[in-house]
Amino acid sequence: MPAVSVLMPCYNAAATLEETFASLAAQTHPDFEIVAVDDGSRDDTLRILRDWTEREPRLRVLAREHAGIIPALNAGLEVCRGAYVARMDADDLCVPERLTKQAAYLDAHPAVGLVASWVAGFPASALREGFRIYIDWLNSLVSDAEIKRELFVESPFAHPSVMYRRELVQQLGGYQEHSWAEDYDLWLRMATAGVTFAKIPEVLVEWRDHPTRLTRSDSRYSVKNFLRAKAHYLARGPLAESDAVIVWGAGMMGRRLGKRLLDEQVPVVAFVDIDPKKIGRTRQGKPIISAEDFMDWWQRYPQPALLAAVGARGARDLVRQQVNDLGLVEGRDWWAAA
Repeated sequence: MPAVSVLMPCYNAAATLEETFASLAAQTHPDFEIVAVDDGSRDDTLRILRDWTEREPRLRVLAREHAGIIPALNAGLEVCRGAYVARMDADDLCVPERLTKQAAYLDAHPAVGLVASWVAGFPASALREGFRIYIDWLNSLVSDAEIKRELFVESPFAHPSVMYRRELVQQLGGYQEHSWAEDYDLWLRMATAGVTFAKIPEVLVEWRDHPTRLTRSDSRYSVKNFLRAKAHYLARGPLAESDAVIVWGAGMMGRRLGKRLLDEQVPVVAFVDIDPKKIGRTRQGKPIISAEDFMDWWQRYPQPALLAAVGARGARDLVRQQVNDLGLVEGRDWWAAA
């Protein structure tokens, strides 16, 4: 059996497959397979995959009717034979040492369930500003503590950069359909189950930016559905024992998150804001209070929790400093959610 399985769903990827396979063929790891799942492509993807099987004996191809990314991932995961599964997309690239370094990390750290890496966006001339900012943030999170500290802000991993233990993910139910991002859902389920994460602080994957990426074309990756995912797992994880939740931020992000939390029966009792025009008003029927009044509200409840949900760039660090200065402990008393 191969030690590592590369799981790669493919859909209408003919324009990029040759580059991607060239980067996989150059891997230094001595013992891996590639499981490529063609999800009913309408271009030459399947032909290219079958051509590559003649050049690349480690490649196995599954051809399926088009059903979407989640069924394709699960079909591929089902036939992966490696103890470790490395995700790869059909339009990205990886450095030759990627599989070797990630497999060696998991070998050396048996308590770690998933290891990712830094990523670099390409082509550099076409990267959108938002994508650059996201990659900078993603690459800033390396340790398990850093990753989990900001897990409810955004997805802390680029999906094609991760390698995980196959049996662990299968035990957690594989990839699941909840109408939000399938990869973010998996990270949240893993964290809820107590899985330890890691990230190798080297660029091992080049992540292609283009207008037709699923994150831009599929509603599962919308802000609304990311907020639904956050609220769902916050309610079942950090907030499960709280009798009162205060949302720091009464702007658009706080309002939208508050609605999703209430949908999950989370006991939201108030919103905090620094805008005097908002203080004294309500959001979702709950009062908007000042930062000065926050501790008075906090001390009213036996098991309160705070969520910081201010969407403005740079606001998270300002809120973090202010809340930490009040003596609240991040990851115990409060969590960043935007």
